[in-house]
Amino acid sequence: MDRTTAASANEFDAKEDAARRLVQRLLLDPESLHDELLSTGEEATPGPWGKALRALVERLSRLEQLERDFDRVLLSEKLDSMRELAYGASHEINNPLANISSRAQTLLRDETDPERRRKLATINSQAFRAHEMIADMMLFAKPPDLVRENVNLPELIAQVLEELSDQADEQGTALIVTGTGSDCWLSADATHLSVALRALCRNSLEAIGAGGQVTISLVANDDVVELSVIDTGPGISQEVRRHLFDPFYSGREAGRGLGFGLSKCWRIVELHGGTIEVGGDDGEQTRFTIRLPRLIEQMANTSPPLVA
Repeated sequence: MDRTTAASANEFDAKEDAARRLVQRLLLDPESLHDELLSTGEEATPGPWGKALRALVERLSRLEQLERDFDRVLLSEKLDSMRELAYGASHEINNPLANISSRAQTLLRDETDPERRRKLATINSQAFRAHEMIADMMLFAKPPDLVRENVNLPELIAQVLEELSDQADEQGTALIVTGTGSDCWLSADATHLSVALRALCRNSLEAIGAGGQVTISLVANDDVVELSVIDTGPGISQEVRRHLFDPFYSGREAGRGLGFGLSKCWRIVELHGGTIEVGGDDGEQTRFTIRLPRLIEQMANTSPPLVA
């Protein structure tokens, strides 16, 4: 092969590599490519191919933006539908439930037969359960405003685990805590945050069923608190994961109860400006990780010294 042929081959390979890299960027990161093309000017990509490339990049960038807008609008519409449903259910269903519960309690007060008392108590408890489900819908669709205060996470974790200790003992599941040896303060709504953590821990206990362990891990730096709940349950399949925080989806047939608990958790974390991620597949440990901003600047004048 002479020098001219070799140079042509090298030039062809270089162009092929450049084209391959361009296609990869076009598919993986069209927005940055779009910005780069705008900054370099028309002369950087002359001719019809350059114009076609710019048009294609602009179309892909607009498509990505439309997808993000669609997800945001879809979530807003879902919450609006939930809100309307919750309002209607609160009015139309809570009144009959209150009547059922009141009559059951009245009959229970004068009943002496043990079997009848058991049945009346069941009616009353189920009426309260239905009422709590409606309240959960309201919390998800239209949660109350956050009442922020200085919350010491290790203390909050200890309180939640104390409430769940009887259930854990009954099924022989160990509750383990790591990373809570020192104070960890943040600005948050303590009541809401307790509901979120309790929902994650109960979900893990239900998934395990018997034996195993649930580990609550706390890691913090100056800006972010990371709270994880890891369980030795059956894991979460990809099918279930797609519906993980949907309020009307239940994964109990897959070995993990979902429903309103995780939906409330997601909503509360979102209200605090945080994120929640899920790791683990079928047959593996499942890890729910909540990341919350410390909002240190809001606490500097009112809270004790921060210790991560």
